[in-house]
Amino acid sequence: MAFDFPPLPPPGPPPRGDVPVAIVGAGPVGLALAIDLAQRGIATVVLDAKNRVSSGSRAICWAKRTLEIFDRLGIGDRMLAKGVTWTVGRLFHGEDEVYAFDLLPEAGHKYPAFVNLQQYYVEDYLIGRARDFPALIDLRFHSAVTAHTDHGDHVTLRVEAPEGAYDLKADYLIACDGSASPTRKRMDLPFKGQTFDEHFLIADVEMTENPYASDAAERHFWFEPPFHPGESALLHKQPDDIWRIDLQLSPDADRQAEATEARVLPRLKKMLGDTPFRMDWLSVYRFRCARLARFAHNRVIFAGDSAHVVSPFGARGGNGGVQDADNLGWKLAAVLRGAPADLLATYDEERGHAADENILNSSRATTFMTPKTPMERLLRTEVLRLSHDHDAIRPFINSGRLSKPASYGGLTLQGASTGAPLPDAPVETVDGSRWLIEVVPGGAYLLILGAPDVTAPSDLPVLRIAADGAPSDGKIIDTDGQARTRLGWDVAHLIRPDGHIAETLTRGDMISALARLRLAHPVAAE
Repeated sequence: MAFDFPPLPPPGPPPRGDVPVAIVGAGPVGLALAIDLAQRGIATVVLDAKNRVSSGSRAICWAKRTLEIFDRLGIGDRMLAKGVTWTVGRLFHGEDEVYAFDLLPEAGHKYPAFVNLQQYYVEDYLIGRARDFPALIDLRFHSAVTAHTDHGDHVTLRVEAPEGAYDLKADYLIACDGSASPTRKRMDLPFKGQTFDEHFLIADVEMTENPYASDAAERHFWFEPPFHPGESALLHKQPDDIWRIDLQLSPDADRQAEATEARVLPRLKKMLGDTPFRMDWLSVYRFRCARLARFAHNRVIFAGDSAHVVSPFGARGGNGGVQDADNLGWKLAAVLRGAPADLLATYDEERGHAADENILNSSRATTFMTPKTPMERLLRTEVLRLSHDHDAIRPFINSGRLSKPASYGGLTLQGASTGAPLPDAPVETVDGSRWLIEVVPGGAYLLILGAPDVTAPSDLPVLRIAADGAPSDGKIIDTDGQARTRLGWDVAHLIRPDGHIAETLTRGDMISALARLRLAHPVAAE
């Protein structure tokens, strides 16, 4: 059955005095950032005009990297327990299955490649976790930000609440207020990109069986299916017997008319046949791939959909937004503790790079799904035709290249060949068997595997991985060799506060590598 949330408690009296960070938007991105900052000792006020978590499933596919971030924020285990883990994706052309892929990662990771979980659950878990920091996170619902001014060294906000309007002063304003961002519109910032003409129908339906597979946790994508001629369709399993269905509509579809049960139910019955189902939620939308030219504008910084949007095929929107928060949190904390403000320019650099990567992949997928030119249509037609009989052609079918974390290799804070997130592995600790991602220190640290010829700096925490022996404080054991396989041996890795590898070190380049994180030392020293 559908999950129904009661209204969230109304805000208390308006906050008095200044706050370090005001976050506008209590969706997954804003809440994740507030919790990240609270874990680093930074206070925030989170403001949102609404008084409920989101309705409908919205973002549902949470990628491994995002789950690892949520693990650090304290809700990963709940998401894994409640969500639907899926590994198999099947692509159909007409009635024929033409390609199948398995996303099951290699053994030895805490989190799978993807977990399906409705956005309203994620928001509820994040709100519950935020309430664990009453002295650092001030959640204020029914609080609409109607104006703001950047004064150069601080920002003032005008907030409208049921108790009356008030002004709020913050060192930084973080806009996590969605694709229609009022903050972005007030600043009259161009949001450039491509809007795709085709409309898509999203429907959440409740049904207890999958009419298309015995394995309920599969992703099914159809090109030109018999139940929806000439278009595409997608079927995804979620918790509580809720299924996400996406149906492509024509460019000239009437959005208002299509978003009615009178039009939707016949379409779903053609797709689902005799399988009993109940409508839970529906929406009609058009794709857009767009971004701000810059995400950081002095004291106003954009994250998530307010900064960049992509089509939903590939699960790059929600995952990209949470990874924005993961990148921004430690840098903002460092600046508020005295690091040069230039560190925030690397947020713009790194997450702009990630947004470009996501937009490129999303645009390519949407172009394949909805070709515009004769050449694009010919390419899709031939790829689909040949894929029935030729294995080598099948990987070229593009129904959305699924989300992967961006590497920051070669950017300002990185070495040329590093920048990817630290891979997970099973380890043995003084507390028993654990996962590497669970036992790493907070802030920046040095990860040493084996006995490399390096001297650990005195101002950074050190975590050592040994091949055998007894674990101790500061030393863990690589239980089955997977840490060595993924990270190397007799090496040292400089790890950023967000878990990305900043540099792989030898004795000769220790000093220059540490200089890459010199700006982060206020965080690393905690």
